Amino acid sequence: MVMLYVLLLILIVILIGVASIRIVRTGTSRFELERRANVGDEAAHSVLRREAFLPDLLSLQRAAIALCIIVISLLSVVVFGWVIGVFAALLISLCYGLVSRQAGVNKFVQKYYEKSEPKLLEWIEKAPFVFSLLRSVTVESAADPELRSKEQLLHLVDQSQDIFNATQKTLIKHGLSFGAKLVSDIMTPRSVIDSIEARELLGPLVLDDLHKTGHSRFPVVEGDIDHVVGMLHIRDLLTLDAGKNTTTATKAMEKRVFYIKQTQTLEHALAAFLKTHHHLFVVVNEYRETVGLLSLEDVIETLLGREIVDEFDTHEDLRVVAERNPRSNNDPVAHTDV
Repeated sequence: MVMLYVLLLILIVILIGVASIRIVRTGTSRFELERRANVGDEAAHSVLRREAFLPDLLSLQRAAIALCIIVISLLSVVVFGWVIGVFAALLISLCYGLVSRQAGVNKFVQKYYEKSEPKLLEWIEKAPFVFSLLRSVTVESAADPELRSKEQLLHLVDQSQDIFNATQKTLIKHGLSFGAKLVSDIMTPRSVIDSIEARELLGPLVLDDLHKTGHSRFPVVEGDIDHVVGMLHIRDLLTLDAGKNTTTATKAMEKRVFYIKQTQTLEHALAAFLKTHHHLFVVVNEYRETVGLLSLEDVIETLLGREIVDEFDTHEDLRVVAERNPRSNNDPVAHTDV
C-alpha cells in the first residue's frame, strides 16, 4: 500500500511538471526563418525543424497529461476507495493547472525541458506514424499572423527595433501613407503665394524683390491670382539686362500652365509631374479658383518624410506662415468671425 501512495505522489508531481512546460512558437516568422536557412544559417534551420514538429510536441504533452490524470484517478480509487478516491481525483484534476502555473515551478521545469527537447525531437522524427496519431488530441499550431492593414504593418515597423534605422522607418511610414494624402494637405496656400503681374517691367527693383522671396518660380497673373497666364522662372531672369526696363513678365514667362485639383491624391500629382516634366502646378477648386500652388519638391518631401533644402530655400513651412496670416487677409479692425 505504501508503494501505491508513493506512486500516486510521483504521478502527481509528474502531472504538474508536464503541465508546467511551455511549448511556444518562435517570434520569428516562417518567411524570415526560411530566408536565413537558405543562406546557410544553421540556427534558423534548427528552428524551422522544431516548428515543423511543434504540433507533435503539443500532442505528446497533452497525451502525457491525459494519461497521468487517468492513472492518478485509478490509483486514487484503489488507495482511498470509491468515494474519497473520486473526490481526490477530481480535486487533483482541478488544481494541478493552478500549481503548474506558479512561476517557480514553471522556471524549474522549463530549464530541464529545454535540455531534453532536442532528444524528444529525435524520437518524433524517428516515429512519424506514432506521433501523427497523437496529433488528433491537439490542434495545429497557429500559422504566421497575416497582415490585415497598413496600420498593422506600421506597428510592426515601429516594433522592429534594430532591423530598420530611424531614416528607414521614416521612409517606410511616409511611403505607406503617401497614397492617402491629398494635394490640399501639402500645397502652398493661396494667401502666401508670391506672384507677378503680366505687364510688370522686370527692372532692378522688381528683380531684387523676386530674389528676396527665396522662390525659384512665380505665377504670372492678369489682374488677380485666379487668372494665371504663365510661369516665370528665376533662372530665365539672370540673362536679362537689368539696366533696361523694357522686358515685361509676359515676354520672359513660360506660357504653359498646368492645373491640378485640390482633391487629387499625391500619387496622381507625382505621376502628373513625371508626365509633364513640369515642377509647379496651380491648384484649383471645383470652381477653378486658385487655392494654392503645388511643387514637385513638396511631393518628394512628403514621400521621403524629409525636407529638401536647395539654394532658394530661405523660408520655413509656408503653411505655417499662412496660418499666421502675415498679409492680414480679410483682417480689418472691425472684423468679426461668425
